[in-house]
Amino acid sequence: MPLRSSADRVLRVALLGSTGSIGRQAIDVLEAHADRFRVTALAAGRNAAELERQAHRLRPTVIALADESRTLDLPSGTERIGGAGALEALATHDDVDIVVVGTTGIHALRPVLAALEAGRIVATANKEAIVAGGHLVMARARALANARAGEDPSGAGASPLSWLRPIDSEHSAIWQSLAGERMGSIDRLLLTASGGPFLDTAAADLAAVTPEQALRHPTWQMGAKITIDSATMVNKGLEVIEAHWLYDVAYDAIEVVIHPQSVVHSAVAFIDGSLKAQLGTPDMRLPIQYALTYPERLSSSVAPPDLVAAARLEFRAPDEARFPALRIAREAGRIGSRASAALIAADDVAVDRFLEGTISFNEIPVLLEAAVARFGAGADQAPDVATLVALDREIRAAFATGPVGGVA
Repeated sequence: MPLRSSADRVLRVALLGSTGSIGRQAIDVLEAHADRFRVTALAAGRNAAELERQAHRLRPTVIALADESRTLDLPSGTERIGGAGALEALATHDDVDIVVVGTTGIHALRPVLAALEAGRIVATANKEAIVAGGHLVMARARALANARAGEDPSGAGASPLSWLRPIDSEHSAIWQSLAGERMGSIDRLLLTASGGPFLDTAAADLAAVTPEQALRHPTWQMGAKITIDSATMVNKGLEVIEAHWLYDVAYDAIEVVIHPQSVVHSAVAFIDGSLKAQLGTPDMRLPIQYALTYPERLSSSVAPPDLVAAARLEFRAPDEARFPALRIAREAGRIGSRASAALIAADDVAVDRFLEGTISFNEIPVLLEAAVARFGAGADQAPDVATLVALDREIRAAFATGPVGGVA
C-alpha cells in the first residue's frame, strides 16, 4: 500500500478501543478534520451503548465488540465481525489505511503486528505491545521503512516511526524533537513525568491512599489504568522501555525528570550540548493529531501553553525510594522482553486489585517485583507472540488473589 499524506487523499481509519479515553479523543480529532479522514472501522470491549452511538454517528464499514453476547443496533451498511481474530481483521481490512490503537493490554500486540505486516500505518497509545513485543513490532516497522528507503530514502515512510507512530505525549514529544535530526547525534533522551497526585506525599502516608485519591491526576484527564500507573510512576518505567525500542537508544541514555506542570512533554539532548524539547497544553488530542497527520501539522482547537501565565516550569529528579515501580520497570527492561511482559501483566493485575481494594497502594510495586523475579528470568528474552500471551495468562492467574509477594 502506498504511504501517502492526508493531503493526498482521505485516509481511512480503524479505531481500536473507540469507547475509551483515547478513542473518544481520537474521534474528536478525526471529526475536526473530516475532509482528511474517514472512520471505517471501530472496535470496543464492553461499552455496547457507546459503540452503537459511534456507529450511527460515524457510519463505519465494520465494527467489533469483544462482548459478543450483546446485540447491537447498527446503521445500514455497517457489518459486525467477531471471533478471536476480530481485531486483526479490522486492522488489516481492505477499507483501512491507518490503525489507531487506544486499547490497553497485551491483546493489542496481534493486531499491531498484523497491521504492520499488511503495510498499514499504526498510531498507538498502547504501551504493552511495545514494552512486551518491541523486538517483534520494531522489526516489522523497520522492514517497512527499509523497503521504502530503497525507493525514496528521503521520502515519507523511510523511517520506522512513519509506520509505528507513538501517541503517548512523551514519545510524541521526543519524536517531534528528533524531526530533521540524525539518530547518531543523540546524547540522551529525557522523559518528563508530572509526578502524579502523590508527588509530595510522605512515604509513611502512601500505604493509606485510596483509589479515589490516586485517580485525581493533577494535570491530565485519562482512563483509570493509566492514571493509577501515573500515581505509582510505573507508567514512566514503561515509557523508558518504550523509548529503548522506539528510538534504539541504550537504557543508560534514557532519563526521567519530574516536571509537575506537564508543559514540557519530553526532550532530547544532543552530543553538541543542545537540548530540544516539545511544549504543549496537557491535552491528548495534540499527540493524537500529530500521529494522524504526520509529517504535516494542521490547525487544532487546543491552544498553545501560555508561558507567562505558567510563570515557572519546575524540574526535579524522581524519588525511586518512594516510587520503586520506576526502578523495577527499568530493571525489567534491561533483562529483556520476557521480564517486560511479566511486568505489564502483573501491573494490570495489581491495578485491578488496588481499585477493588484487595491490596494497598504500596503493595503494587511489591507485586510487580515478585512477578518479574518469578516469571521474567530465563534465556528466552525475545519470545514469540504465543509465548507472550501464555505468559500473560499465567501471571494473571498466579497473582489474581492471595499474597502480593507470591502465588495464590
